[in-house]
Amino acid sequence: MEGVAILEHEVRELIRRRGVDPVRDRAGVVALVTDAIADYDERSVVGAVPPLVDQVAVHKAVVDAVAGLGPLQRYLDDPEVEEIWINSPTQVFVARRGEPELTTTILTDGQVRDLVERMLKVSGRRLDLSSPFVDASLPGGERLHAVIPDVTRRHWSVNIRKYVVRAKALDDLVALGSMPPAVATFLNASVRAGLNILVSGATQAGKTTMLNALGGAIPARERVISCEEVFELRLEHRDWVAMQCRQPNLEGTGEIPLRRLVKEALRMRPSRLLVGEVREAEALDLLIALNAGVPAMCTLHANSAREALTKLCTLPLLAGENVSDRFVVPTVASAVDLVVHLDVDVSGRRRLREVLAVPGRVEQGVVEAAEIYATRDGRLVRADGYPPHVERFARLGVDLPGLLQGRV
Repeated sequence: MEGVAILEHEVRELIRRRGVDPVRDRAGVVALVTDAIADYDERSVVGAVPPLVDQVAVHKAVVDAVAGLGPLQRYLDDPEVEEIWINSPTQVFVARRGEPELTTTILTDGQVRDLVERMLKVSGRRLDLSSPFVDASLPGGERLHAVIPDVTRRHWSVNIRKYVVRAKALDDLVALGSMPPAVATFLNASVRAGLNILVSGATQAGKTTMLNALGGAIPARERVISCEEVFELRLEHRDWVAMQCRQPNLEGTGEIPLRRLVKEALRMRPSRLLVGEVREAEALDLLIALNAGVPAMCTLHANSAREALTKLCTLPLLAGENVSDRFVVPTVASAVDLVVHLDVDVSGRRRLREVLAVPGRVEQGVVEAAEIYATRDGRLVRADGYPPHVERFARLGVDLPGLLQGRV
């Protein structure tokens, strides 16, 4: 559309002259576009420029191009779209309710690069030959991951993960059908009792959403410190400090890895520690924090709750040759209290699949565990396991046997 191109050019020139920040001042951009369209309309009457067929559509297109993500903005605005990814300029995919679909959007290489650079402008992170991967948060809370050639074969690869539903509390997950009310009540009591909880699951199973919902059960008087690769958690806690990792600068210095954040968090008087995702040697620092008596919750990629325990026993060994499984395995057994495992069913719905109790015992080098809730015939039901630290529930005035039997 010729009119859109003319207006976009004029609005960009106005933004440059007036020093408007299109990312932080969207309202200012909207006002500029409105004035520019009014002026354009007057010129079109005398034939100076081609007339606009649909001013409303043109207004949105120009605002999206200047202050948004252009052709991708409509997917960000669509509440059903969960993720957007670009394999090549002619292959733009979205996921709705867990199902991927190829869109009709066609871009150019230049547009893809421009969109990524615009997204990174706010985050302060960079993407170049010396740093071909980037992980960053967008102003709206979306998570961006991009990779460039020659790590990819030819085209830039871009993923934008949206948070369609931000569960602020466990009741929100009940409303979404992710778990029964009785399980939510038990997990709420477990968080208030200060149990250490490991949230496991596959990619896109909803681990961060679950961690956020569990964080909503933390008592208001507690001080929460969170450590993440990029900001994803959205707690509404009054005493909360959020920290994220930092990439190295152009000289290769200044990097702040997750291990450093976990160590620094312990110096900040935390009542509760949240770690966005444990992938590598930071698992050792997490275990040390738990061993120091700081209640914590974290997420971990795994295919089952028991696999998550096994993985947590393995990851700390990456921290160095002096770290032995003779220390790690019993520490995991004594430090982790519950494993909450998530899965995605065939319809794409995220579901809580099992809740595992870790009583603190090790048998022949394996951490013992017992199922509190398990999936039977597609339903999450009560199993025969019992959580540790019964006395903590009693101090809260919680009738744990009645809670587990569904009487509370």
